[in-house]
Amino acid sequence: MRLYNLQGELIRFVRTKSGNYPWGIAVTRSGDLVCTDYIDRSINLASGTQIQLLHRQWGWIPLSLCSTSSGDILVIMISDDNNQTKVARYSESTEKHSIQVDDRGRPLYASGYNNKYVSENRNFDICVADNSPGAIVVVRVTGKLRFRYTGPPFTTRRSFNPCCITTDMRGNILTADTNDKFIHIIDQDGCFLRYIHNCGLQRSFGLCVDSRDNLFVAEYLTCKVKKI
Repeated sequence: MRLYNLQGELIRFVRTKSGNYPWGIAVTRSGDLVCTDYIDRSINLASGTQIQLLHRQWGWIPLSLCSTSSGDILVIMISDDNNQTKVARYSESTEKHSIQVDDRGRPLYASGYNNKYVSENRNFDICVADNSPGAIVVVRVTGKLRFRYTGPPFTTRRSFNPCCITTDMRGNILTADTNDKFIHIIDQDGCFLRYIHNCGLQRSFGLCVDSRDNLFVAEYLTCKVKKI
């Protein structure tokens, strides 16, 4: 994992303990780095160049994660048999609760080993990009479903396959679609606002918004990070 400044200069790097590549990374409020290792099923904390185990839950595989405004960590997890998906909330190394089903006991998230990404909105909603069947699933902090976004209602484009997610200072939700070069922007109630499509993006695969509402986009094919 490498840290760069805005001029693209390498500041420092840290290697995972296991030697496996990290599936998800996020920065905590204190400036430390948390990452998941889906092979050994661990969530780890990197402080400086030291890495320590925060949590390991046998039977579940951690994927994407994010740091919340309260200092907790949200982690997307899938079961070993690929039949269940949940969002687990951790305070340090302790799991506080998890979100898995709606009020009727139906799964909120698709099963299977598909790309899934999580972010917290400024209104504390938990936003998940579920790549297959293709939806942004937004729930309240209690786990109650607010809405699903499956693409603009007016579009005739191909199926919607979100591969990453972030939120901005207005509470808007941004996601990239693996099927095109567009970034979708929807508001905190799930209404489509606009595309970002004029920046020459190629296979956007990671999104992040900083405290000044600059958007950073990682491109899978070019290995570039672009600031918008």
